[in-house]
Amino acid sequence: MGRKKVDEEIVYAYEDYEPKDSEYLNGTKGSATYREIKEWVKSQHGLSVSSLYIAQVKEKCGLEKRENFNLGAEGHRVPTCPPEKEEAILSAFRHFNMI
Repeated sequence: MGRKKVDEEIVYAYEDYEPKDSEYLNGTKGSATYREIKEWVKSQHGLSVSSLYIAQVKEKCGLEKRENFNLGAEGHRVPTCPPEKEEAILSAFRHFNMI
């Protein structure tokens, strides 16, 4: 992918920009990967959480999830997220400004 000059007087320049603080993110919804959420919960709460538990809490909060192609067979029991892990995941969501 590239850019094509339409006029000789137009010059495109790419510049790395690193903001000084995170004030520009105030008031915006954030996002984090499942891996980031798992690592944060492990470091802050000492709990290991699964992607299934994160997805269940996301669904309760009304957050967007990606499509799951590994749905399993009908009649199989799906474990539900324990309350202590749900609270830890919710605190991670707050940390990452997802809720």
